[in-house]
Amino acid sequence: MAIQTTFKRYEMKYMMTRQQKAQILQAMKPYMKLDDFGHTTIRNIYFDTPDYRLIRRSLEKPAYKEKLRIRSYKPVGPGDKVFVELKKKYDSVVYKRRLTISDRQARFSFECNSPLPVHSQIGDEIEYFRSYYGSLQPAVFLTYEREAFYELSGGDFRVTFDENILFRDFDFSLGSEIYGHPLLDEDMCLMEIKTAGGLPLWMCDALTAAGVYKTSYSKYGTAYQIMVKNHFRLPVIEPTKKLRYA
Repeated sequence: MAIQTTFKRYEMKYMMTRQQKAQILQAMKPYMKLDDFGHTTIRNIYFDTPDYRLIRRSLEKPAYKEKLRIRSYKPVGPGDKVFVELKKKYDSVVYKRRLTISDRQARFSFECNSPLPVHSQIGDEIEYFRSYYGSLQPAVFLTYEREAFYELSGGDFRVTFDENILFRDFDFSLGSEIYGHPLLDEDMCLMEIKTAGGLPLWMCDALTAAGVYKTSYSKYGTAYQIMVKNHFRLPVIEPTKKLRYA
């Protein structure tokens, strides 16, 4: 399967109970199918400045915002591949660029503040971002269990369900065990709709029937707010924080 490296789409979020999720899944059956990855556990390392400039700006809900993360879809070792992703949002449209490199290469680049070992348009965009913001360091490790569905008709309409969303501000290893502070109650999940166009009528009807409505929600933003409220390691990211292997 070819790895998609660029995305341009709308991303709409809906918070719901597991019972509402079951209703939506039932409505999806004639139109959508679970993708080839099935049920995955996604691991993310979000980067920020020492004063959390990126997420503080994002929470102000500006017209333009951006973030940088490293992501894996399974526990990884030094030689396994990970995604370095630059994600931007402007005027409600999400633009994502990503590179695939080894976990070892990603760790070396970010720990040593050296360029990524990829020379391409996407690589240049990521390096400009890093240069512009200066001292980027791992800020939050965030994981969740995801089910992703694609459209049977072959369109670009996709739906994902994220549950068991956890975060921590230490142990930045994409090969580590899953643990951390929960963002959602046990009965809740986050649905995301990703599309280059509008919602099909059947999905609009399903959302209305289930009593589910669009919301504004940021996983990293919510984690940051919890960190502030509970006096996690703020306002300065400790310079000793490192990416590491399990």
